[in-house]
Amino acid sequence: MGELLNVADIFGEDVFNDKVMQERLPKKIYKDLKKTIEEGKELDLATADVIAHEMKEWAIEKGATHYTHWFQPLTGVTAEKHDSFISAPMENGKVLMSFSGKELIKGEPDASSFPSGGLRATFEARGYTAWDCTSPAFVRHDAAGATLCIPTAFCSYTGEALDQKTPLLRSMEAIGAQSLRLIRLFGNTTSKKVTPSVGPEQEYFLVDAEKFKQRKDLIYTGRTLFGAMPPKGQELDDHYFGTIRQRIAGFMKDVNEQLWRVGVSSKTQHNEVAPAQHELAPIYAKANVAVDHNHLVMQTLKRVACQHGMKCLLHEKPFAGVNGSGKHNNWSLTTDDGKNLLDPGRTPHENIQFLLVLTCVLKAVDEHADLLRESASDPGNDHRLGANEAPPAIISVFLGEQLEDVLEQLISTGEATHSLKGGKLETGVRTLPDLAKDATDRNRTSPFAFTGNKFEFRMVGSRDSIAGPNVVLNTIVAEAFAEACDVLESAEDFGKAVHDLIKKYAVEHYRIVFNGNGYSDEWIEEAARRGLPNIRSMVEAIPALTTDKTVEMFEKFKVFTKTELESRAEIKYENYAKAINIEARTMIDMASKQFIPAVIKYTKELADTVIAVKEAGADATVQAGLLGEISGLLMKTKQALSELIRLTEQAAAMEEGEEQARFYHFDVVPSMEALRAPVDRLEMIVDKEAWPMPSYGDLMFEV
Repeated sequence: MGELLNVADIFGEDVFNDKVMQERLPKKIYKDLKKTIEEGKELDLATADVIAHEMKEWAIEKGATHYTHWFQPLTGVTAEKHDSFISAPMENGKVLMSFSGKELIKGEPDASSFPSGGLRATFEARGYTAWDCTSPAFVRHDAAGATLCIPTAFCSYTGEALDQKTPLLRSMEAIGAQSLRLIRLFGNTTSKKVTPSVGPEQEYFLVDAEKFKQRKDLIYTGRTLFGAMPPKGQELDDHYFGTIRQRIAGFMKDVNEQLWRVGVSSKTQHNEVAPAQHELAPIYAKANVAVDHNHLVMQTLKRVACQHGMKCLLHEKPFAGVNGSGKHNNWSLTTDDGKNLLDPGRTPHENIQFLLVLTCVLKAVDEHADLLRESASDPGNDHRLGANEAPPAIISVFLGEQLEDVLEQLISTGEATHSLKGGKLETGVRTLPDLAKDATDRNRTSPFAFTGNKFEFRMVGSRDSIAGPNVVLNTIVAEAFAEACDVLESAEDFGKAVHDLIKKYAVEHYRIVFNGNGYSDEWIEEAARRGLPNIRSMVEAIPALTTDKTVEMFEKFKVFTKTELESRAEIKYENYAKAINIEARTMIDMASKQFIPAVIKYTKELADTVIAVKEAGADATVQAGLLGEISGLLMKTKQALSELIRLTEQAAAMEEGEEQARFYHFDVVPSMEALRAPVDRLEMIVDKEAWPMPSYGDLMFEV
């Protein structure tokens, strides 16, 4: 056995965290930095110089030679430019290692080649990265050695947000301010800050690296564009929570160790529903830290998979016919002294503050369902949402029997007098104890579910940043809180006013509450009767970003300007079109250069067999029939290929924007499906030895 690992000893050892700062910084500098972190005060350059020096010395002790401002442009992934600590050489030929406060606080990466949606022209290259001191710096160890990573925001020379972090921090300030207003009304004078906390569960697939390299579709797009289902899929549910294979367990061990060292509290790991699918879940963190940590999780999963001879697939739907991957975003609001605003307590019907918070959330989700749906949209999620394995594309809220009963009491009688109790779960086995049973079950088909003391937004795609969904959640709830506080702060009788407001919100927004089966056709019909939007695709969701209602809300809370929202809509249309274009061109390449030649070669061999059998005087009916079937499917493949080539060329010639994105979705995507159908059928008929790439069975069951 190797050396025993003590998690407590290694956790956070590569993080410039509060403990390290307290040990290394002068007391006054430490206090000034804490003030900046807790109160948002500006950090002066002299203080920053001291912090930078100590951070550099600490990082060099960890082996770091370079530092980078680690930021999140609108590409969906992180970006970084590395600078060494080396300064100008001295006369004796040696060099000094330096890192200034200015270099810590601000960087100037070229902004011209990042998506900006028209915010910046190519010749307007200047962009700034600004240190987010509320998310600790860390040293990352990889093939490049050790690098000091400084989490930053990224904005243009003229101040517009060019990243995911800046609007997230703005939204956190908005929800924090409005939450404080609300709890002050209920007599809380001690809490100084309210912060959204997030715990994102990360689903992913692992496949063998050598098999991955034989699939152009996986290499270029992250998902299989062709592939017939193997005889066995996930129907037995035997992979879910099953014993973790030794190869995968070794991978998970290394992932955990690397994450723990950089302060990511990786806690839960298990097999997911689909073969070769797994999940990792951390403990909650502040929203901006949780976003940074989730990017670290995704990067670590990919890096460690390569070290174990595997590839990690984060695409939302890498395999057709089995479950795709999501990222459940668990969201709550917590004060600096540990009070959770979403904790109902033992008797929710008596917890007036909680009932107001709850009904405000219902109001926010109901009024901005289209925007919340948009925040979870990407090309990969179009294959997943509403596909009888993920949340439906219709936004609804699951509350459970207990809270639904409380709301129904409020709506029907004007007051809630009791809360359903959990009771005992009797196992019926004498040697097993009876268990305390929760007052409500869970609903895995709900896209937005209350799960005890938090809301779980289940629509987010597995490879997406969780920044966008949390920007929306923070801001729409901030708006609901603000409107409630406007009413209550001017009320003559607070008790009556808050009671009336809770009932009003419950009545007006009860349509968003649904505890039933979100996968059923009946729910689609019921949702339509309720007037709930059913937004089926990314291109149909993007317009929610620029409605008058959305612009007014984001500008009111200074989260986005109208220009920033319009730029993000433009970027999303372009990204969708580019993603589908890459997929279509990959399909064309695979069909033209791999499938059709392989099938032609096989039909030639089969035709020779038919002739040989006939010449031998035997019955060649089976061989001839098979040859005819394959030839027919080959003809359909060629026709579908020609049509996809035509439509892809037509789409590529269009001007970038909404019209082009819609053409890709409504015309090119169906043509891609038409090409896939005969190829997948051919895979089931053609000799496996003649098929030019690994099958689904090879990829999912031979990891």
